[in-house]
Amino acid sequence: MITRLAAAKVNLDLRVIGRRADGYHELESLIAFCSIGDVLTFESASDITLRVEGPYASQLRDEPLQNNLVLRAAELLRKYAKSEQGARITLTKNLPVAAGLGGGSADAAATLSGLSELWGIDIGTAQLAGLGLTLGADLPVCLAGIPCYLTGIGEVIKPLKAFPPLWLVLINPRVGLSTPSVFAALDGRISPPRADNPTLGIDDREGLLKKLAASVNDLEIPAIELVPEIADCLSELRLISECLLARMSGSGASCFGLFASPDEAAASARIIRARHPAWWVADGLIDRPKS
Repeated sequence: MITRLAAAKVNLDLRVIGRRADGYHELESLIAFCSIGDVLTFESASDITLRVEGPYASQLRDEPLQNNLVLRAAELLRKYAKSEQGARITLTKNLPVAAGLGGGSADAAATLSGLSELWGIDIGTAQLAGLGLTLGADLPVCLAGIPCYLTGIGEVIKPLKAFPPLWLVLINPRVGLSTPSVFAALDGRISPPRADNPTLGIDDREGLLKKLAASVNDLEIPAIELVPEIADCLSELRLISECLLARMSGSGASCFGLFASPDEAAASARIIRARHPAWWVADGLIDRPKS
């Protein structure tokens, strides 16, 4: 049996700098992944099947199977390899759906990686990323799974060579928010491209926080217009003195707070969970570049 963590993707910032003729938006974003995520297991079988369990399994029950990114990734890889192998896939859905954490893309990336190993498919990183890109712009960076700087529609990836140790608290008010609706609410508001190199001076905590403080998530304001509870999540994080930075991730509705130690993050998560038992709250470690 093969097991993969589909780590949550966190946009530490996100700038929308243009819109292409095909309707996709040009982005700039510092991305990180963390120890919080869905879990997938893969076992050999005669055909491809998927079982979904976990706290957020019910949010996927009404999704048509042909739209499920895990199954689409499995069929895509099998077709690429010209294979007749199957797999019994179990997805433990720990992340809320439509939460701005790249959950579906991370699940599909974990599927491509896990099934490549299970089926013994010799495929290079670039080829696997190319396959993933046909399923969505987030797939290549989710396959990388390390801190990166993204441009284009999210497919141009520059892995970061260094990243300071940081812990985070993730919050979601349990309100789904579709990415297209947030971009529609952005209503054409575009930011200028960065004037500086975003990857310089972020190898220590002070430098990274200074860089992030000078940036934004351009989707935060339109997302709050659609889901006002996002502002409540941010306010709760900012009330905690140990929180170094609070911001919305991706297109929302999840928000994150950065912390200098695991104890501070865990204690803060407990406080927010007690104040808002209806919210989803989790704490974990941000993954660092692999040596």
